[in-house]
Amino acid sequence: MEDVDDMDAESVNGERAGVESDVDEYDDDYSSGKVVDTTAAQARRGQDIQGIPWDSLIITRERYRQTRLEQYKNYENIRHSGDKLGKDCKNTEKGYLFYDFRKNSRSVKSTILHFQLRNLVWATSKHDVYLMSQFSIMHWSSLTCTRSEVLDVSGHVAPSEKHPGSLLEGFTHTQVSTLAVKEKLLVAGGFQGELICKHLDRPGVSFCTRTTYDDNAITNAIEIYACPSGAVHFTASNNDCGIKDFDMEKFQLSKYFRFPWPVNHSSVSPNGKLLLIVGDNPEGMLVDSQNGKTLETLSGHFDYSFASSWHPDGVTFATGNQDKTCRIWDLRNLSKSVAVLKGNLGAIRSIRYTSDGKYMAVAEPADFVHVYDVKSGYEKEQEIDFFGEISGISFSPDTESLFIGVWDRTYGSLLEYGRYRNFAYLDSLI
Repeated sequence: MEDVDDMDAESVNGERAGVESDVDEYDDDYSSGKVVDTTAAQARRGQDIQGIPWDSLIITRERYRQTRLEQYKNYENIRHSGDKLGKDCKNTEKGYLFYDFRKNSRSVKSTILHFQLRNLVWATSKHDVYLMSQFSIMHWSSLTCTRSEVLDVSGHVAPSEKHPGSLLEGFTHTQVSTLAVKEKLLVAGGFQGELICKHLDRPGVSFCTRTTYDDNAITNAIEIYACPSGAVHFTASNNDCGIKDFDMEKFQLSKYFRFPWPVNHSSVSPNGKLLLIVGDNPEGMLVDSQNGKTLETLSGHFDYSFASSWHPDGVTFATGNQDKTCRIWDLRNLSKSVAVLKGNLGAIRSIRYTSDGKYMAVAEPADFVHVYDVKSGYEKEQEIDFFGEISGISFSPDTESLFIGVWDRTYGSLLEYGRYRNFAYLDSLI
């Protein structure tokens, strides 16, 4: 196994520095046959889910876990923000099993290029996942265990369709900072404000544009959503303090809002009326999605936020911050958050609710994904524990699968979990 420091990608100096993805270090495990996936049956027999051979190492898993907890350096924009929390944090009951380990696929490597942006894994069904792997957007089928390249962004990418405002010359050597995939639509955002849109059921790229020409142009987050009218739109949150909303049918810019600070993530409410904004400010905002007017300010976090998500009920929502917490909010009383959930290692960089609203998954930058039972008031928790930076998390639309991208030179992979079902009642029929 690599040194402890090899997986500490959060300990980067500089606010928007990229992470070296160690492309040169990737030995071609695929052709050499060294890659060994781990199945649920093997895990039940005691094998490590990542295939780490602890028996032959000079350190035990427990000791290495303790070392990681003590030495992992959480990145903070506001110093000591993670030390300011006290009795506000909820004491959760750990040990629950909501999603059961199904498989660890090391034959598909999930990678990241920016240490603060971790939205690079998206599931469109319980078997179909899209993720970044070096400079390619890949499709992984957990049913056939095969990977295929959807889009290579290392060379020249240009649209094959003509739309007003599209940059027909396209882009060269795009560094993808964020990704979103929903149904048959894929949108990738780049370090220079690039947006690349592709229909998965059509050849080629449909649309290319640049959201901004500012020096600080990185696209931090993308969300694809359906308007109340049924039209499909997507929002792009940028470091130039702007949010742009595009109509996906005509690929036309429909709205453009600017804010006082860089926007790291935004989420549209289920009814389409509200926009949740978080960024380079401890406070978040609820904004009217039609005119960009600030309706409420959200106070409670101590650092910058990089994650947000709405519960399907449209009443509650969550924000994730570099102060190591996820806060739950209720529209009916926004004077303070209704729950504060604390991570183990570092910032909360991804938040996802299941489509039925029963569970919420929260990802730290590395090693831990927490799955909470929403109905219990977030008091019941499953803690998924592994080693490696997290490139993204995604529930399948039918809630049956949970995928976790793990970025690591040696043990980079895609973890797959399946919704736990208690079929013990069938035993009485036999």
